[in-house]
Formats: sequence, structure tokens, C-alpha cells
Amino acid sequence: MKRRIVFGILALLAVLGAIAWIKRVDLFVWLASFAAKQEDLPDYKPVTWQEGPENPEAPISARAPNIVLILADDLGMNNITAFGGGIEKGLVPTPNIDRIAAQGAEFTDGYAGDATCAPSRAALLTGRYPSRTGFEFTPSPRGTGRIVEMIQNANDKGQPRGYYNSAAADRLPEMEDQGLPGSEVTLAEVLKGVGYHTVHIGKWHLGTRKDFAPNAQGFDESLLQESGLHAPEDAQGIVNAKLDFDPVDRMLWATMQFSGSFNGGPRFKPGGYLTDWWTDEAVKVIHANRNRPFFLYFAHWAPHSPLQATQADYDAVGDIKPHRKRVYAAMVRALDRSVGRVLDALEKDGLDKNTIVLFSSDNGGAGYVGIDGLNNPYRGWKATFFEGGVRVPFFVRWPARLTAGTKFDRPATFVDVLPTLAAAAGASLPKGVTIDGIDLLDPKSRRVDDAIFWQSGYYKSVRQGDWKLQVNKRPDRSWLYNLAEDPTERVDLADKNPQKVAELKALIAKHDKGARTALYPFTLEMPIPVDKTGADHLEPGDEYVYWPN
Repeated sequence: MKRRIVFGILALLAVLGAIAWIKRVDLFVWLASFAAKQEDLPDYKPVTWQEGPENPEAPISARAPNIVLILADDLGMNNITAFGGGIEKGLVPTPNIDRIAAQGAEFTDGYAGDATCAPSRAALLTGRYPSRTGFEFTPSPRGTGRIVEMIQNANDKGQPRGYYNSAAADRLPEMEDQGLPGSEVTLAEVLKGVGYHTVHIGKWHLGTRKDFAPNAQGFDESLLQESGLHAPEDAQGIVNAKLDFDPVDRMLWATMQFSGSFNGGPRFKPGGYLTDWWTDEAVKVIHANRNRPFFLYFAHWAPHSPLQATQADYDAVGDIKPHRKRVYAAMVRALDRSVGRVLDALEKDGLDKNTIVLFSSDNGGAGYVGIDGLNNPYRGWKATFFEGGVRVPFFVRWPARLTAGTKFDRPATFVDVLPTLAAAAGASLPKGVTIDGIDLLDPKSRRVDDAIFWQSGYYKSVRQGDWKLQVNKRPDRSWLYNLAEDPTERVDLADKNPQKVAELKALIAKHDKGARTALYPFTLEMPIPVDKTGADHLEPGDEYVYWPN
């Protein structure tokens, strides 16, 4: 009898073990959700912004220009109707984003600072490459890499496996401490030094403790995104789209909540759907500072996953399929509406003529959302150095100086933003600091070696003139393209032109010489398909690259 009981218990344990193994991914995601700190947040209380002087310090035309820097998150080039896209050839118009270009200038070869968000944002705010700052990888919570690896390796879509480095993870600081060093001089600090009132609204992703937070990096005021939901998952009037095929999306839904903070204070529930609520606050900031020079860094979370839209926007974009694409389109619609409201607020307060509005995205559209064509006609996605990963809309409107409809064909990248805006504001560049960018509005400014660089660990890229090279170790190969003849990178010339490969590799080596060691190690290496989305099945011969982070 006892033997039967023992065998019965062993059999039960074996069955439970088998079920746990089969459902191991779901189990680990559930554990991550359980371990995540889900705070019982207080209800939203209206933010009180500092009021500028009641009377103008000087006529607006005689003051230094106001500066509004609007940054989208993961917005693909083909989302913009100015480029002939709009999800699908104008199906979702972006008239307000388009009018920045129409009323100002477009940099036709505009590039992000990196192919993922945080290093790109660091380059934007410092004018310096990761080789200078050491801020090379996007911060992520400790331990999540192992779960992401597990989800990736359980996929049945023919994709290569991911690699998690537990030894490196042991050296990873807490996410709040994976930040841009306070010793770096930001655009906000440069502008504050010449009398600007500086405000940040939205995403930060450059560390939130110690000297990393926005208020410690030059911003007088900061309305901060504290987590990853655009709205409560079960909120009335919100439409969600979960991506069960994407490991990052599964972790976001499992661990994130709807929260914000103001000036480093306690977390609270935001006052509405993030894109719209942040815009309400941006309009208040513009009005509060109408009588003095101000810098507003408006860093949207849209259209980054998790995919969440308002029911009104979801209904307005029409019957787009599949469901996730319709939700994404609705998010782009909300983003465009936000831009329009900011432009209208500037006009209402009589500030539009002498306000610089710069619009861009932190990197290209993400393949992991499973939507084809976001970066068309360019190949690649976020987390690749193909044009689809780093080429972004780069629009600047400044009616007092820039003629409407101007087009600049010189390559522009995020390290150029600080020197360009500093010059426009009459501010000097930081002393004792190497700035990698140039003043894009000065026709005499020239880059060192006429080159632009990107890097993430062993994956690196350089563009010099019309030539662009990528090098990676997984797979161990190089890609060479002539962008003048092949702007969409269809014909790899590496084998046919080894001399050019060697020249550009020498540029990368020169760039790396004396580079600062990364502030913290990469812990995860993930395969990124070049021509297919995360929802697609990879076939033999399909190209992919590994992205270390």
C-alpha cells in the first residue's frame, strides 16, 4: 500500500513536472509578474507648473528662440504621409507631423543616434557618441533577460536562439542606476546656462536615481513616465493588442503598470491616456512660459508597445487588419494629433514664428510588433543598423529663419542636435567636452572624416559619404552598400569591394581608439530578422543580425 502511495506521488510529481516544463515560459512570465512591484498608486492630482513672468521679458522677435523637441518612440519612416506612407499609403494621415516639414525644413538623410531607444536619447541630449559617454546599451530590469531568452528559444518560427549571459548579468546595476552619468553635459544644461526655462515631459530611460534623473540633468521641471502602460489595461475606452509571439511585449504586459511622477516625487496614476494627457500638460507648459525663452523636451512613448489606443482613435482609422495593426495605426493618429495641438498652442500664444520645433523618432519601427512595411522602402528594423533601424524623420520648423519647404540633403544625426540648437540659442558648447556633432544650419560646419557612427557591443556601423558599412560577429560578416546607388540596401558590395570594406573598418577602428568602456555590460544577444517581422516564420537563407544589449 505504501509503495503504491509512493509511486502515485512520484507519478503525480512527474506529471506536474512535465506540465511545468511544457508551460515553463508561461510560468516564468507569471513569476515575473508576481515579482514586479505593483504599487497601489494614489489617484492623479493636477500638476502645478512654474509660471513665467506676467509680462514679456522682451518682444518674442527679440528673444532667443523657444525650443520644442518632440521625439516619437519606434516611429517608422513609412508611418509618415509626408513620405508617401501613413501605415499603408496614406490610410492613416499624419497632417500635423507633415506640416512641420512643409512649413520648415526636412533633412532628407536623417538618422537616429542608435538603433534602440536609450543610447539614441543619450546621443540626442549630449551631442556625443556612446564611445564618449559609455552609455551604450538600453537599460533593462535585472533578470528579465533570462526570461526573454527563454521565450525566444521556445518560439516555433524558425528563428535562431537568443543568448543570455548570466555572468554579465551579475555585474548589471539595478535598472534605476543604469543611467547617463551626471558628469555629461546635456542640452538642457547648455540652454539653462543662457537663461532658458527647461521642461521634460514623457519618457526618459536614462536612469532615475542619483545624478541620472531629469531634474539632475538640467531640467527645471519633469513629468516623468515611470512605467510602461499607456493606460490601465482594463480602462474603459481603451483597446489593447497583445503580441504573444514577442518576448519583450509579454514582459511589458507582465511587469509594467500605469504610473508617473513629477519632479522626482512619489508615483501617481496619470491623468489619462498618456499621449493625450502629456499633450494637455505640454500645452500648459507653453502657455506658462510664453513670456520667457523655454526648452520643452516632449518625449512620447507612442507608438512603442504595449499597443494600446483609445476607442475613438481605433474607430477613426477604419477597418484595418490585423487587429494589432489597427491599434498601432490608432496610436500614430493620437501622436499626430498631439503634434498638432502643440503647434496650435504655439500659434495661439503668438510664439510660433520664433520657436524652433524639431520632430524625430528615437529609432526606426520595430519588427517585433509584427506589422509589415513600417520602414518601407528601407530594409531592417529597430535593433539593426540597416536603414530601417536608424533612418528617421528629421524635421525642423523655425519660421523666423528657415524658409518653408527647405530640404537639406546633408546627413543629419542625433549628435548634431545639441550643437545646432545651442548655436540657435546663442549658447556656447560645453568646455572641455568633445562634441561629436555639428551645427546643421551652418553650411561651413564639417564632420571629422565626414563620417557617422553607430554601435552596440560588437555590432557596429559607419556611413562616410555615400558608403555605409556594417560589421557583426553573429553572424561574423560585413555588409557594404553604396547609398547613392542603392538607398534601400539591396545589393551587398562587401565581397566585390574589399578595399572599401578595409577603409571603413579602419574608420571604425579609429573611432574606437580610446573609446570609453561601456558603463555596464550587455547581457542578452537576440536575433533580429532583417526582412521579416517577429510574427513571421524564418526560412533558410533569410537574413538576420544579432543585437547585443
